[in-house]
Amino acid sequence: MIENPPLIQIKKSSNMNKPSKEQIDSFKDIPTGFICDALNGYAALDPSIKPLSIPGKTVNHTVGPALTVFSGAADVLGMSIALNEIKEGDIIVNGVSGFQGTAAVGDRIAGMIRNNGGVGLVTDGPMRDLNGIIETGLNCFCTGLNPNSPYNSGPSKIGFPLDIGGKTVSSGDIIVADTDGVTVVPFEKIDEVINKLERIVELENAMDAEVSAG
Repeated sequence: MIENPPLIQIKKSSNMNKPSKEQIDSFKDIPTGFICDALNGYAALDPSIKPLSIPGKTVNHTVGPALTVFSGAADVLGMSIALNEIKEGDIIVNGVSGFQGTAAVGDRIAGMIRNNGGVGLVTDGPMRDLNGIIETGLNCFCTGLNPNSPYNSGPSKIGFPLDIGGKTVSSGDIIVADTDGVTVVPFEKIDEVINKLERIVELENAMDAEVSAG
């Protein structure tokens, strides 16, 4: 017989990695393709996790440290509790084990993420309440839309390593997301990737100039 796990497990913020503002700023306006180049070609989550399609709205380039939430299938309790753990500039990475049968998040939680200083949401499930999400202005990356309702019963984990989209994401990893998808820079590789990006940007700009010149 399997014992029921605790309804909520929260890793203290003092035990989480946290990149510096300077490190985060180094990734602003850097395309996700460049991030992948700097990590040997593979840094992106599964392409089923993509920008939420909003008619007439350009996808914003989104950068910030991950705050991980494991909600499990068809459940939103962890997301509700995680609102208290958000720090300014965080991107919430919410795992629902890839479950597509209900929405992972709706407009109310999206709005509260924004109100608490979060700049983005990444989930391997669908979302709902599109018109309300548009009003929040939160940058969202998910698998699509589904109006079915999740439960609010747990169990869930906040701040622990999370398997999502073919990657393991830890709180404090840097998330870089844009029109092409979502990439992850592991905390321990941040400085290494920043150094590589200087050369990658230089080479890409040079090649683009050559192509433009014919």
